[in-house]
Amino acid sequence: MANAGPNASGRTSVWLEGKVRRSGRGGGQPSGLDRERITEATVRLLDTDGLAKFSMRRLATELNVTAMSVYWYVDTKDDLLELALDAAFGGLELPDPETEEEDWRDQLRTIAREYRGLLVRHPWVSPLAGTFLNIGPNSLALSRIVHRVIRKSGLPAHGITGAISAVFQFVYGFGTIEGHFIARAGQAGMTQDAYFRHAMASATRSPDAAEILKENEEIMTARGGDTVEEMRDRDFTFALDLLVAGIETMVRATPQGRGELRDQPQ
Repeated sequence: MANAGPNASGRTSVWLEGKVRRSGRGGGQPSGLDRERITEATVRLLDTDGLAKFSMRRLATELNVTAMSVYWYVDTKDDLLELALDAAFGGLELPDPETEEEDWRDQLRTIAREYRGLLVRHPWVSPLAGTFLNIGPNSLALSRIVHRVIRKSGLPAHGITGAISAVFQFVYGFGTIEGHFIARAGQAGMTQDAYFRHAMASATRSPDAAEILKENEEIMTARGGDTVEEMRDRDFTFALDLLVAGIETMVRATPQGRGELRDQPQ
């Protein structure tokens, strides 16, 4: 999903500065390397070590080349991170908004689930998505499909961006927190369920937190789910359904939408 503007350094985007190239700058570049291989290795390292530990030197070691060899293909670390970010978006399995076989609601849910999965699989995506313009080909493909799916809902033009924000800012926050929780559990050497039990036990030692947990016992029981993953999936599904229902309600509020929404499959 596209960000609003350049970062604080004044840098715009690797996609705007003529820096994207498949091969090196010219004669003398290292053999066996290309931009795709470097980007793939970057994604792999970011998944393994995280954003804070990533460095061009560590990448060079992974590729078994010198650090200067990498700079034949990218000018800066930020350029490489932006390429990796767009490569991650390329892993999404997105619906075809032009097909008549799927309702916009199902397509919107599919995109939301895919985006959530991306943020969980690649926790480094969420901070980078808020850093760069996100105008690489894969990010733009996602934005285009999201706009087309939302337009199929029948919302008036002035409500399209608000609906997109409601759904995908929710998914961004949900997936980011979920990814962080999974990472913390892994760092502690625990399963998600064990870490959740440990966190709840620790929280009850605080009188204020224990009071809130006590007040919400009924809600937590009604939530259902035998595992953290099941509880989280139920929350995500219900919240997404609320947002879809909100879009439907706003469509009904428009004169044109009242008739169109009744004709669409539920």
